[in-house]
Amino acid sequence: MANPSSPPPALKAVTLTHVRYRRGNPLGHFLAWVSLIPVFISLGGFVTHFLFRRELQGLCFALGLLVSQVLSELIKNSVRQSRPATCAALEMCDSHGWPSSHSQYMFFFATYVTLLGYKGLVGVTSSRSRLFFAVLPWPPAVLTLYSRVYLGYHTVTQVFAGATLGLVLGVGWFWIVNGMLVEYFPAIEESAIGRFLYIKDTSHIPDVLQFEYDNARAARKKLAQD
Repeated sequence: MANPSSPPPALKAVTLTHVRYRRGNPLGHFLAWVSLIPVFISLGGFVTHFLFRRELQGLCFALGLLVSQVLSELIKNSVRQSRPATCAALEMCDSHGWPSSHSQYMFFFATYVTLLGYKGLVGVTSSRSRLFFAVLPWPPAVLTLYSRVYLGYHTVTQVFAGATLGLVLGVGWFWIVNGMLVEYFPAIEESAIGRFLYIKDTSHIPDVLQFEYDNARAARKKLAQD
């Protein structure tokens, strides 16, 4: 039984969605939400994607982000560079700051999406739509980088290190997936687990939206006729 006179054990918060900002600071409040974009992408984006789309390209994308984050943690624990002095107020001084995992995540994500758009692998044929997909992830990526410095979680050097690493890993992983692994996509589709989980690849279809729209209409008409 614990001694009632002994001090209570130290507590530590789960920091997945624990972002602090200065009270009464609207910009800090906004940037605190910006810092949660990687969480929204992971839980809202990729989990939803797997449940409803199950595309091999998306699954490989998610795997690359996971590998990138594991590598980031390994580097942090090897370099062991401290966070800025503001870490005390943020209760983050027991973790390391170089490189910034948030910056690495967002720049990996932005780089991969841009390359998907550039290579025409986003399922649309319009050049404007492809350009839209290529540009879309960069404003939130840059805002995330800025938010980590503004809120006091990282130094400028730490966020730029994370951004650089994310960009390099994003390019490298895109090349691995679309230069090497893509050759195995048909075999994965036809495998037992691929058929069981309905895993597919539509990146070879120029306009997936049109393809799915036409097939959905055709299926409905066939059902009505039967």
